[in-house]
Parts: sequence; C-alpha cells; structure tokens
Amino acid sequence: MNGESSMFVLIALTVITAATPLVFAAIGELVTERSGVLNLGVEGMMLTGAVFSFLCIHVTGNAFLSLLVGIFAGMVMALLFGFLTLTLQASQVATGLALTIFGTGVSALVGQSLIGVAYEGLPKIAIPVLSELPTVGPLLFQHDALVYLSWLLVPAVAIFLKRTRPGLVLRSVGDSHDAAHALGYRVVRVRYIATLFGGGCSGLAGAYLSMAYAPMWVENMSAGRGWIALALVVFAVWQPGWVLFGAYLFGGITILQLHGQGIGINVPSQLMSMLPYLTTIVVLVLISLDQGRVRRNAPAAIGQVFRPTT
Repeated sequence: MNGESSMFVLIALTVITAATPLVFAAIGELVTERSGVLNLGVEGMMLTGAVFSFLCIHVTGNAFLSLLVGIFAGMVMALLFGFLTLTLQASQVATGLALTIFGTGVSALVGQSLIGVAYEGLPKIAIPVLSELPTVGPLLFQHDALVYLSWLLVPAVAIFLKRTRPGLVLRSVGDSHDAAHALGYRVVRVRYIATLFGGGCSGLAGAYLSMAYAPMWVENMSAGRGWIALALVVFAVWQPGWVLFGAYLFGGITILQLHGQGIGINVPSQLMSMLPYLTTIVVLVLISLDQGRVRRNAPAAIGQVFRPTT
C-alpha cells in the first residue's frame, strides 16, 4: 500500500469511528420518533451509557458486560422519560431537555473517580481472507464489533419498519394514535418499547465513545453528538438509509476540522471546531425549504400526547 492509499485509509477509518456513535444514536431516535415520541434527551442518555459502561469495564474488565451495562443505562433513562411523558403525560420537549441535564449531571458525578483512567479499547475483529485485501481489507473488514453492528442495524431497522407487521403497527401509532387505538393496538405499550429501543441505542452510542472512539472517561465527552443525532433524523426525513449516509457525512466533517487544524490551515481553531454544528444548522435550514417532503415522511402524531377516549 503506497503512501497516498495509507493516508486515505487512515482518514476513512477515523471517519468511520466518528460516525458510528451517530449511527447508533440517530437510528434509535428514528424508531422512537416513528412511534410518535419526541425524545430530546439523547445527549443525556449517551453520557449515562458512556460513564456506566466505562465504570463497568474499569471494575470488571469484561467488554461485553460493559456494553450491556451501557445499553441498560440508556434504557433506564428512556424508561424514566417514558414514565413521565407516556404515563404521566408530561411535555415531551420539556422532559427531554430535563433528561439531558439530568444525564449530564449524573455522568459527571459517577465519573469523578474515572477521570484520567485509560482503557485499551475494544478489540478489532479481522474478517478472514477479506481483511487481507489491499485498501478495501483494512477499510471495511478490520473493525471492532460495534462498527459491524452499526452497519447491520440500519438495514435491519429499515426492514422492520417497512416489511414486518410490528413495524407497520409502530408506524401507524406514530401517524395516528387515535386510529391505531380504535383498531385495537396498545399505543402506550408500542411507544414504551420504541422509547426503550431508542434509549438502548443511545446508551450503546455512549458506550462506543468511552470504550472505542476515545477509550477513557472525559466529562461531557459526547460533545453535542446527541443533538447532531436528533438533527440527523430530520436530515434523513425519518428514513434509515439516509441516517447512515448523514452520520458518515457529519463524521467526515468532524474529522475534516481535526485534520484541518493538524495540517495548519490558517483558520481560527474555534471556527473549525464549530464546523460540524454550523453544518447541522445549514442542513436543517435547507431541509426546511422542502416542507412537502418533510410532511410526507414525518410521523403525523410526533410529540402529541395520547389520551385514550375509552
């Protein structure tokens, strides 16, 4: 492999690692929103998953158990959100914002003793034969298990939503909970399950941050990725395939600003650090110009409180 190919592979690998947590968080939030629930607490769930998974790997040394702990931590936060919004019928927007603040505080408290502790990172899994291919091998077939899982999760969610009866039920609940209830579907139960799935994915995204992307605990290490994941769902107009594309696009922009600083581009570092978030704003503005497409794909009942009449 020559120098240019090596540089390309190196940059592409960093893009993949930057995009993977966005894929998990965004695909989980997409399922949640397709059920009609708007959970703005993705950032808080990611931080909670990150700190508890890192605490577990520090105590036990078991990576698989630590990932499960990260998923469980995210689901617990999602369950709290679901209880407040689906059972007690509190405002989803206000509760989601409160969940982010709560998760930020909990992660900072739990992670106090973990600051400065390092972890070797998740092991890489090389696919036999394929991993030996020039350029393509190290680019696609020499990753940790969570990267492979992220690639499998997106088509699995797409098939679930469009080709299975439970997926169609979930979409019907998100489009018209009153009609779904009239047909006999348990709206609150469906939304609880979707919310827990979203929380588990966010927790797994956080676990990836602290165990693979930057294998250590740093306070507020999600650095706004939860908000980018929320924007990605809108960017993808609630379509799983576009979530994957959007995550890699934003992952590339994140890496671009890092490499830009590294090669000495004469731009203030603060402006380069703002680049992913400025891009998010620009993309959302552009998407808002096509309101017809948004209305055709957005769940009609998103954010609405379900009050059964019978």
